[in-house]
Amino acid sequence: MIRLPEAGGGTRDYTPRTEPQAPGGGGPLTSRTVFSAAHVVADPYADTTPDSPAAVDWDATLAFRRHLWSHGLGVAEAMDTAQRGMGLDWAGAAELIRRSAAEAKAVGGRIACGVGTDQLAGPEPLTGPAGLAAVRKAYEEQLALVEETGSQAVLMASRALAAAASGPEDYLELYGHLLRQASEPVVLHWLGPMFDPALDGYWGSADLDTATETFLEVIAAHPDKVDGIKVSLLDARREVELRRRLPEGVRCYTGDDFHYPELIEGDEHGFSHALLGIFDPLAPLAAEAVRTLDTGDTDGFRAILDPTVALSRHLFQAPTRFYKTGVVLLAWLAGHQDHFTMVGGLQSARSLPHLATAYELADGLGLFPDPALAEARMRSLLAVRGGL
Repeated sequence: MIRLPEAGGGTRDYTPRTEPQAPGGGGPLTSRTVFSAAHVVADPYADTTPDSPAAVDWDATLAFRRHLWSHGLGVAEAMDTAQRGMGLDWAGAAELIRRSAAEAKAVGGRIACGVGTDQLAGPEPLTGPAGLAAVRKAYEEQLALVEETGSQAVLMASRALAAAASGPEDYLELYGHLLRQASEPVVLHWLGPMFDPALDGYWGSADLDTATETFLEVIAAHPDKVDGIKVSLLDARREVELRRRLPEGVRCYTGDDFHYPELIEGDEHGFSHALLGIFDPLAPLAAEAVRTLDTGDTDGFRAILDPTVALSRHLFQAPTRFYKTGVVLLAWLAGHQDHFTMVGGLQSARSLPHLATAYELADGLGLFPDPALAEARMRSLLAVRGGL
């Protein structure tokens, strides 16, 4: 039995499970294309400060990607789960892309990499024509790097573009230019402000209906250059309506960490593929669920995946952008890394009661290959941070 702290004060007793339930690896997934966005493992011995460039443990970081590939998932690299703009700068992201792309080739894993504008991070946002020109150049630099590695590109939402654009026409012009330039079809990423407040009003309007029309106009003008869209708005109804309006052949990759089972299952009009941060800790269960769906067993698919939603909603609760802390905690507890240290010191971004609940929910799902190890590590965290 382990004593866990509660958010309102006090503690509760929890009896950890003794046997894991999560299944092993398997072959390719066939009915859905599924990417897991992946976290980075920090180097805990690097002499850094919160303002230092990220110090990454490359061996452990790449080993985790091999874990995801072993379950049949694709890796979505250098996305927000990898702390882009929250500890990992463009130089670190570029190195991550190069190393992960090489590893993907070596093991035959599927990979897509984030293309953004984080070279432009600074105290003052760029505005006007000069700002838009800088955004375009930054996107071009990152797109060229990703394409050089042979990876699929994910055009991520840009804080710099959100600051520089004066209206929908700026988005239409810039994205049109990038899509014409792309050598292969890309994934367009719409990340909502719950994940990054600096992206409020993306696509030229804070009204989501108006923004959706601009988004669809970009896609309609270049359907041959858009493999799919990744939607992270935590609004299932809006995603369903949006995917029904996509041109033939353009996929919807759900990024909805609250409603993913129903969106992946779909309805009589279609379904969503997946590109999800929650599949970082859920990889074994997510893969088992989709393999079950591959056989046409929708009830079995939901029976596996529905129970995971409580954990996901907990990790992604507001402020949502700090979900990475829970993701890395679970990687440590599961034995995928030897410490609970994050780049930028982000391990302190969630409270001890929050982390304790994440442990309890994950243990209940059988996510830990070695429950005794997870319990021992959780006890050490409680002792250091809470004196329990």
